[in-house]
Amino acid sequence: MNEAKLYYTAPEDKIFEEVKSKAIEIWKTYDNKFGYVDEKVDRIKEIRNVKDNLMYIVAMFDSYNQFKLSAMISPESRQAIHDRIIDGGGFDGIFGQ
Repeated sequence: MNEAKLYYTAPEDKIFEEVKSKAIEIWKTYDNKFGYVDEKVDRIKEIRNVKDNLMYIVAMFDSYNQFKLSAMISPESRQAIHDRIIDGGGFDGIFGQ
């Protein structure tokens, strides 16, 4: 059995920071009546670019919001996420090129 290595490898800082900022943008479009948005945004702001934290940010979203994120990021960032999903044994119908 192959062990996923890329999935647990941090991407270039440029990719990580782009995905992080776009994820925050998406969360800020939601109602914060109960502090849920603040909780998510604060959690993302604290995340550093180590190991699989890129994928942790992506996994915070449902498929609808993953699709939105995919449309907002560069092809390079989409490819980095796609490659990690495939490496982790997943099927990628959202970030695939």
